[in-house]
Amino acid sequence: MAWTIDFDKKAKKEFASLEKSAQNQIDKFLLKLMKSVNPRQFGEALKGNMQSFWRYRVGDYRLICSIHDKVLIVVVLRVKHRKEVYKKNI
Repeated sequence: MAWTIDFDKKAKKEFASLEKSAQNQIDKFLLKLMKSVNPRQFGEALKGNMQSFWRYRVGDYRLICSIHDKVLIVVVLRVKHRKEVYKKNI
């Protein structure tokens, strides 16, 4: 069972603006996520008004995602440095 990773338009732009080393680190993580049986095992559910989203730590960066079990898709909504990722709503 393989998961598909999809990037929101805003997340694509954020990802493209990162350094190549950070992009490579995130790419490696996303490959691991795609091959997993349960992508939730690598992340943490968010709380409060963002409780339907999941957070993944990749070095100093955070990925905010939504997980769609019925179609096996993880949608990346935000890719930001850990200091900035929670400042604005998705």
